[in-house]
Amino acid sequence: MSKESEMGSNSYRNQEAALEPADSTVWFRSYLHGGTSSLISTLTTVITFPLYKTVFRQQLHSTLVREAVAQLLREGPVKLYRGVAPPLLMRSLNGTLLFGLQDTFLQQLSLWDTSPVPWSALPALAGLGAGVLEAVLFTPFERVQNVLQNSKNDTSLPTLRSILRKLASKPLASGYYTAFLPILVRNALGSSLYFGLKDPMSENLRACGCSPVASSFIAGVLNSMVISLPLYPLSVLVANMQAQVDGGGGGVKSSWQRLWAARQHRLVLLYRGGSLVIFRSCITWGITTAIYDQLKRHSRTSDSPK
Repeated sequence: MSKESEMGSNSYRNQEAALEPADSTVWFRSYLHGGTSSLISTLTTVITFPLYKTVFRQQLHSTLVREAVAQLLREGPVKLYRGVAPPLLMRSLNGTLLFGLQDTFLQQLSLWDTSPVPWSALPALAGLGAGVLEAVLFTPFERVQNVLQNSKNDTSLPTLRSILRKLASKPLASGYYTAFLPILVRNALGSSLYFGLKDPMSENLRACGCSPVASSFIAGVLNSMVISLPLYPLSVLVANMQAQVDGGGGGVKSSWQRLWAARQHRLVLLYRGGSLVIFRSCITWGITTAIYDQLKRHSRTSDSPK
């Protein structure tokens, strides 16, 4: 058998094993592994939060890095970590549900006698479903985070409780679920691409001689880069739509038109701060992917007959 045929056969067997119906214990492990990997990777969130906040100010005001840093320095160290709680909580819960839900959907899709899509596309389809639920569950967290990070809200909404009360007093569309549509598109497409590309990338890297951990890490990094670059403008749109509580309303179309005009109709200004946030995302998802895949491999080894 040729090397190419052998690789194709191995890839098919891997997909077949991944799509075998699993019991509730196996499903629970996907949630556990996702939560564990995301919890460990939250260390990068704590360390790089000042960087993330700098990028947020660039997204909001289209300022240079030095101007955004100067803003944070003027506000002082006490307010530097204002808004860190929602992303920490969101990151841990996000990994738990994203990986768990995707695996649950994947196992259910694998039970179909006839599938309208190829088997190789089922992970991406399951990721799409997980991304939709992720958007439904975590849009309120992102909304609170963006309000907290906007320094213009410090006087009128000084505490987390005041922000929660203010948002609760509004209709969902202008309160907790502001910018839900762009978040839905971003998360659904991002999750679909991530789970559709993750395993094929890892397999190809292992075929090139990379260790399992290294191949998972590199696959996570490359995956994040492929996803973050085209979807970054949606994150800028979301940040601008969600940062204010009063005023600056309107739908997605009018918000995009205001944002595009504020960026002087220049793509380079729309991507200002993008290199920093994409770099941070690549490292975070590289670590998360490596830990998750390693935990999954360990579970399979433990379950295999001695």
